[in-house]
Amino acid sequence: MKPVKEPVVMNLTGRLLMILSVSRRTDVPAFYGEWFINRLRDGFVLVRNPVNPKQVSKILLSRENIDCIVFWTKNPENFMKYLGELYEYPFYFQFTLNGYGKDIEPGMPDKKKELIPLFQELSEKIGNERVIWRYDPVLISKDYSIEWHIHTFESMAEALEGYTKQAVISFLDMYRKISRRMTQEGIRRPTEEEVFQFAQRAGTSAGNHGMTAVTCAEHYDLSGFGIRPGSCIDRVLVEKLIGMKISVDKDKNQRPECGCAESIDIGSYDTCPAGCLYCYAGHSREFVNQTAAQYRPEALMLCGKTDQFDKITERKAESCVITQLSFFEGSTGGQMR
Repeated sequence: MKPVKEPVVMNLTGRLLMILSVSRRTDVPAFYGEWFINRLRDGFVLVRNPVNPKQVSKILLSRENIDCIVFWTKNPENFMKYLGELYEYPFYFQFTLNGYGKDIEPGMPDKKKELIPLFQELSEKIGNERVIWRYDPVLISKDYSIEWHIHTFESMAEALEGYTKQAVISFLDMYRKISRRMTQEGIRRPTEEEVFQFAQRAGTSAGNHGMTAVTCAEHYDLSGFGIRPGSCIDRVLVEKLIGMKISVDKDKNQRPECGCAESIDIGSYDTCPAGCLYCYAGHSREFVNQTAAQYRPEALMLCGKTDQFDKITERKAESCVITQLSFFEGSTGGQMR
């Protein structure tokens, strides 16, 4: 797709916008990529409401119904072979890459030998603007001091220079679901002093390596260190990728500090087998394993199925695209390199 030199005004009144989140609830690219691609090919997916389980939404996945896909992953290796099927869709990745070992992230391969090269490969295939680096969460234990995090972040920023334009930083949140586990393992959230100590060095390091540093749903003002509040589902980036101005509300289902735009998440809780110690998206390892065992690549719903008591409703997206739309010079759409 060649850049459009002059703005093109289009009247698309009534066009529906849907940003698809794949997924905050589980690592679809790492474990369920075949299922997602099958759903994309068939043009729809069923998603169970996590609050009211008997409510099931039917989400249409045709290109006409999706304006952007946001993938969340720690390991997209098994998904790389499907990138060619996404060429019609604008999309980007939120790629979480920490320095933790198997004690914290037991399901992750070696960071230096496997995941950093994989991050670089993904960036080379789809462009560095569409691979966002997440250093998330920053937690403190006897093995992971704030000095360790500073050194690890700086080392990774150097390795990822030129492969991403943005680094997202977030600090451990002690959700009720994980607080007991964290306490038992001697893990805590950084103190305010530690947050500022880390931010001072991380902001400088990110800038030195060509990245903008942002936070994810944090109440700290770190602007003095060159770190601003960020949006993981980023309206500005989506506009650039689709070449259109959009009007989309802030996601009211997220934490108050979250700046994300509204999206529709098609994942399911209690399905990620990675086993990260800090994960809040699963009740227990045993329950997650039981749920994940229900996985079928051809299923209409991730790790589940409907029954006669379910109410299935086709979900309609809100009309969010502004009537007067201009295509920006340099919009990238779903291009591959």
